[in-house]
Amino acid sequence: MATTPEKRRKEMKRLEKQREKAERRTQRKIASRRQKELLADGTNPAGGEALIASAAEPSESAPRD
Repeated sequence: MATTPEKRRKEMKRLEKQREKAERRTQRKIASRRQKELLADGTNPAGGEALIASAAEPSESAPRD
């Protein structure tokens, strides 16, 4: 069964969205761990917003086409 180009584009878009969502989830976990470590050390992060902002930046590990 052959796929039409439209179906292929739709599938590729779905997979890309899935990868981006996984990347965001990973970044949130990393930021959460950093914040917990800082709080455990007794230091107070700048409202925690700096950690969240840095986690929102895309990483260079995922190559884009």
